[in-house]
Amino acid sequence: MHGDPTSDPRVLVAGANLRDLGGLTTIEGRRVRTGLLFRSGYLCDLTGPDRDIVDSLGLRTILDLRRPTEAAVRPHPAIAGVEVVQLSVSSDDNEFAVLANAMLDPDAEPLGPDHIAGYFRGNVTDRLDRYRPVFHAATDPGRHPLLFNCTAGKDRTGFVAGVLLRMLGVDERTVLDDYMLSNVVRRGWIAEREVEHRQRIAENLGIGPDEVQETRLMASRALLNCERSFLRAAFDAVHDGWGSWEAFRRDGLGISDDRFAAYRDALLA
Repeated sequence: MHGDPTSDPRVLVAGANLRDLGGLTTIEGRRVRTGLLFRSGYLCDLTGPDRDIVDSLGLRTILDLRRPTEAAVRPHPAIAGVEVVQLSVSSDDNEFAVLANAMLDPDAEPLGPDHIAGYFRGNVTDRLDRYRPVFHAATDPGRHPLLFNCTAGKDRTGFVAGVLLRMLGVDERTVLDDYMLSNVVRRGWIAEREVEHRQRIAENLGIGPDEVQETRLMASRALLNCERSFLRAAFDAVHDGWGSWEAFRRDGLGISDDRFAAYRDALLA
């Protein structure tokens, strides 16, 4: 089937949006090694062959980017030999929550994609202190193989994956394509949520599902889907603030040249 997420070798468990960051090529022509860095959504529902895949990764570390309330609802399954590090990177009143509330509030003007792009920009301009420990752990070869995750595995996880790949020298277009892969992997889930959102919006507004305005459906799509403009907003903030990925890595994230050299040596073939 065209567009089947399982046809991409980096997609390991589509149901959890579990993917290998490896397999991409850098601007210099080097290749990101597979089997060292993984990204995903929540893993608590996996059984059978899907759970076997997770167990086979030989993980040493899981970086859980979720808020404590999210992790409590969907705790990680116990995986032998794995250290789970809780590193919450967002607050309960984040831009996604604000957009979701406005989408359902009859008295509020619905917000759209620009609001989510603002969230991604804010990861760099306002929340870098929350993400710094994530990048320090993810660039430590002693913690590999390492998986980082959030709930859907697309936004917080997508930001971390994008920065890690750009610092390695993968070009922006390729990294944005990789970010957008979440839309393909999660297509069925997204379609179901869109129907749910339309129904909930209609109930809150006291109208029929077919009467829901496009602006509120735009808000729904911004919540459920990845858009290139979201991650690009974060990348633009890096360039606006530091001028280069090297300066951002060194001065923004505080990752030393020696530490980063070890990370590059570990990750690039």
